[in-house]
Amino acid sequence: MRHLIPTRRTALKALHWGIIPFFVWFIFADPDALRRMGPRVFQFHSMMGLIFVTLALIWTAWMLRAGLLSRPGPKLQGWPRRLFRPLHLTLVWGLFLVAFGGLLLGLTASFQMKAGGIIPIGVPLNKPAAHHWIGLVHTYQFYALAAVVAFHAGFHIWRHLKLRDNALRIMAPRIFHRYL
Repeated sequence: MRHLIPTRRTALKALHWGIIPFFVWFIFADPDALRRMGPRVFQFHSMMGLIFVTLALIWTAWMLRAGLLSRPGPKLQGWPRRLFRPLHLTLVWGLFLVAFGGLLLGLTASFQMKAGGIIPIGVPLNKPAAHHWIGLVHTYQFYALAAVVAFHAGFHIWRHLKLRDNALRIMAPRIFHRYL
């Protein structure tokens, strides 16, 4: 029975690769354009948000309970080694803060927002000015996190190619290992 339970690394890989499609969706999805496409399309967008936030909160809770599961490795020395931990903490806390910003948007809305059309996001306080500013902060916060994600990917690609420390192989699914 124990062999059916995934290891921590396997579960982290699943979480890591599971959140990426949702993250990419929100990089390119424009809520105003989706709203004009009709309620079903916007409902889909909302469901994507619910799944994204759920994964982000699972990752944050896991990090709070167990700490960072990744380690820098012996070949990583100097500034890259010092950068490793803050970079990964920034990613996890950034995901949490984006989710929290979504909660604040729901709280300051003039109507009852529901994540995925299912879960009410607090009681709407009808604060249009606060809602506008929180929306701006939420948007810039997300795109700043996207820049950190791009830097993170570049960092690990650099590690893999320059240091030859198999940094990509560690997080890639096994079927891709022969290409790395």
